[in-house]
Amino acid sequence: MLRRRFLVGGAVSAAVVTPAFAKSKATHSTSSAAEQGSYAAFLAGVRREAISKGLSASVVDDALAMTSEPNPKVLKADRHQPEFTLTWAQYKARVITDKKISDGQAAVNKREALLGKVSQLYGVDRGVIAGIWGLESAYGTKMGTFHVVDALATLAYDGRRAAFFRTELFKALTILGQGDITPAGMLGSYAGAMGQPQFMPSAYEQYAASFPAGGRRDIWTNEGDVFASIANYLAKCHWIAGQPWGEAVDMPDSLDQGQIGRSIVRPVSYWATQGVRPQAGGDFTHMGLSGAIIRPDGVGGEAYMVYHNFNVIRRYNPSDFYALGVGLLGSAVA
Repeated sequence: MLRRRFLVGGAVSAAVVTPAFAKSKATHSTSSAAEQGSYAAFLAGVRREAISKGLSASVVDDALAMTSEPNPKVLKADRHQPEFTLTWAQYKARVITDKKISDGQAAVNKREALLGKVSQLYGVDRGVIAGIWGLESAYGTKMGTFHVVDALATLAYDGRRAAFFRTELFKALTILGQGDITPAGMLGSYAGAMGQPQFMPSAYEQYAASFPAGGRRDIWTNEGDVFASIANYLAKCHWIAGQPWGEAVDMPDSLDQGQIGRSIVRPVSYWATQGVRPQAGGDFTHMGLSGAIIRPDGVGGEAYMVYHNFNVIRRYNPSDFYALGVGLLGSAVA
């Protein structure tokens, strides 16, 4: 799902975007397609351009048959997104509930063998795969009910980022031309984030994978493909196998606040000399790694040591809150 910004102290601090949005440099259009002609004329132009790019006319016609006028539910959702002000504690309480954990434990237990195989193949922690699956689609139960072509065409015609959504629309048509999914089966969020991993079409093109390899890449109903696609995304963003994403820590109040932040990376051995300790007790088990201390809610709030793989999770969604949520949920369910 497309998530709106959660603003804390003026900074973007929580789950913000879906994978493709994390990489986009979309700009606001000065004039929408709605000002330039009818929706029918817009769709006719899309059809001509798609066919000129080599797409099958029958595929394009089947896809565009999913939309006949701008979808008012899509436009309402796009134009009426409330801003929330949440602390990390509030965000954590919302996304890592007892129900989310119990549902996740049940879902993971049923798919233990499959998750294990995918995790081993890609060298990506199965808990993080499960954490992303849980946050993005509630373990495959809430992936959106909008027809992606309809949503993207609506936003490309009359959206705030028309150029970006137009590009995504053509990528969606290309995916349909490859035969991985039908237009009716291509479901997602109002903003076009697709399937259980909530990939935008551009992310699907780059990261979607089949498991076992060689088949259609079905991120809607095939859980092997869902897990493989999430794992492939993280692997291609340089996940390091066998390393943790992070851990909760206790830190002395005497530690200089100027040393707190994701960009302040030091050897774990250094942090230990400064009095930082694993919240679980004992000594750090990864003394040879380097990490940073983050304290999302500032002095008095929870503190975490985060490692390289934390930043890889942020490539999926560029938010400390999101990455912490994925890591903590994954640890709780897998």
